[in-house]
Amino acid sequence: MPSPPPPPSPPHPIKAAAAAEEEKDGDNHLSSTSSRDTDPLLSLTSAHSIIRLIQCPRCSLPLRTPLRLPCGNTICKSCLPPIRQRTGITYPANEERKQGFTCYWGGDAAGCCSGEHCLGDCGTDVLLGRVVDVFEEVLGKVHDGGCDGDGVGWCDVKWERKSMNTTRLEGEVQGKGLETEAKTETETEVCVARIRRDDLLRGVYGLVKEGRVGYDDLLEVGDDNTTFEEGQRQQSYKRLKEAVRGELDCQVCYSLILDPLTTSCGHTFCRGCVAMVLNHSDLCPLCRRKLNMASTVRAEPANGRISDLVETLLPEQVASRREGSSNEDGVATTGDGERTIPLFVSSLSFPTMPTFLHVFEPRYRTMIHRVMQTRDKKFGMVMYNRSGRRQEGLGRAQFMQYGTVLVVERFELLPDGRSLVIASGVSRFKVISFEMVDGYHVGRIQRVDDIAISEEERLESLETSSGTGESPSPASSPPESLSTQQLFQIALDFIDKSRREGAAWLHPRVLLAYGEVPTDPAVFPWWFACVLPLWEDEKYQLLSTTSVRDRLKMVVRWVRKSESRECPVLTYLAPSAGVFTSFTPFSMSVSISFGSPRPVDPDRRQRAQSQDSGGSYIPQTLVMGVFLAIFATQMAINVVQIRRARRREPR
Repeated sequence: MPSPPPPPSPPHPIKAAAAAEEEKDGDNHLSSTSSRDTDPLLSLTSAHSIIRLIQCPRCSLPLRTPLRLPCGNTICKSCLPPIRQRTGITYPANEERKQGFTCYWGGDAAGCCSGEHCLGDCGTDVLLGRVVDVFEEVLGKVHDGGCDGDGVGWCDVKWERKSMNTTRLEGEVQGKGLETEAKTETETEVCVARIRRDDLLRGVYGLVKEGRVGYDDLLEVGDDNTTFEEGQRQQSYKRLKEAVRGELDCQVCYSLILDPLTTSCGHTFCRGCVAMVLNHSDLCPLCRRKLNMASTVRAEPANGRISDLVETLLPEQVASRREGSSNEDGVATTGDGERTIPLFVSSLSFPTMPTFLHVFEPRYRTMIHRVMQTRDKKFGMVMYNRSGRRQEGLGRAQFMQYGTVLVVERFELLPDGRSLVIASGVSRFKVISFEMVDGYHVGRIQRVDDIAISEEERLESLETSSGTGESPSPASSPPESLSTQQLFQIALDFIDKSRREGAAWLHPRVLLAYGEVPTDPAVFPWWFACVLPLWEDEKYQLLSTTSVRDRLKMVVRWVRKSESRECPVLTYLAPSAGVFTSFTPFSMSVSISFGSPRPVDPDRRQRAQSQDSGGSYIPQTLVMGVFLAIFATQMAINVVQIRRARRREPR
């Protein structure tokens, strides 16, 4: 058995161990037909497989303050490797992320661990800690009596215990005097213990609790002629199973945890429940601590210990839970994470940003009507393939391959069948294939997620450390050599400069629609792409990126093109560019329009400002006041006319 804990989705430990034990010695365990129909056959090996679920792979004791590592493995808090300071990392800029350590499983051939972990990503596994307490409560009591004079109630158990001994040898090397050499030898010791044959789980747990049985040790029966009776042994397993089941409910959906995901604060939920919560908030549902995993929730490793516990003790309930939740969101989903979703072919949309739609085409009226009947109210937004480029798997499709999943926030149906929709971006996707349904496209999509925060930090450290020893100015350095925080600061400085110079694309009414400048580097590129008057083909490249750092590097390239006048679209817009907001009498109906941008030379802009300085300027407040006065006057005239008409009616 390998040294790391079992992978997230191992074969059923009880059944596999029981099959191996039967193959080795068919007389080691017997069970009645009735008990075999209700519970798995427990052997000595399968009993140790169950106890190993709460055993630390380092100290081999039951887990004490279990600490869940970012790679999915779990150890005792006291078994944590030495802590060191991390360098070359500026995003996320949290104090808790400045310390790290090298994981024990960093060189694992399975490649499940990157080797370096941040201390801030390691949290005390609250759920697993409660499960360990349940094991102690059910199995920790010592038997009193129960053995006859011939020792029929006991059986001998043996195992090989391996220990590492390091000795130092001193030898004489020619011309160099004495040299010390360390030699490590592995010693094997055969251990024997006696446990009760009618309660194997309790007996194995007692050996593990005493530190006598290691995590990788293989238990065998000392006497080949020993047979086991069911009785209390099966009863202990049932009590343990019922007690553990009461702890394995997700605190979001209140059902058995499926695909358990543990947050950095130590709480465990279903992965789907975490994704649903993060669509609306970035806080833990229990402790309200901020979670930095909104875009990486699908890529985060599952909690291996909780997953093994659920699969081992409750296999039938897990199968039933998976079958019931496979299609509960109303969207068809396949096993490889793909699903089908209706596509609205119009323009670019970005995650976390609003999209305003006026739906008038009959095909999209039908589509939106069907979307509003689903529980999640989601659809996909893709932009037109204006250049007719060929795309992988789609050919020369009418739309681009990458898009954004939108969820409808506000919907208003107009009397003539048109509708006004305000939707918010949730996630990104890649269209694998598509078909036509009632005139609109329905695509089979694959979700596009960002890499994990730990991988983001590793890439930043790698890129910034590979530069030269000199520290040139960030303004003249290539984006690849700058830290993530420096990239973000360059973009913020450009925003401040453009706002001081009166850039029309930073008009207050534009900010009213898309919000103020985000302070989160992960959200900033989406906001910047929404407000910046740039060709959509350039903005489209953001959708396929999987790193915050890569998106910030693209933003910096746009800023430098603007400052060097290589990109005329980024020059200042004339005051007549026509950025305006119109509010209709319908509630929650907002229409934002942008006039066609035309580049203006800075000298010409200054001349226009000097010419306008002598003219008149009508404040917006005055315009609104005049409009309200006219409206009030018209209402008064209508009231007077109605009263006159009533007086003229014959009595």
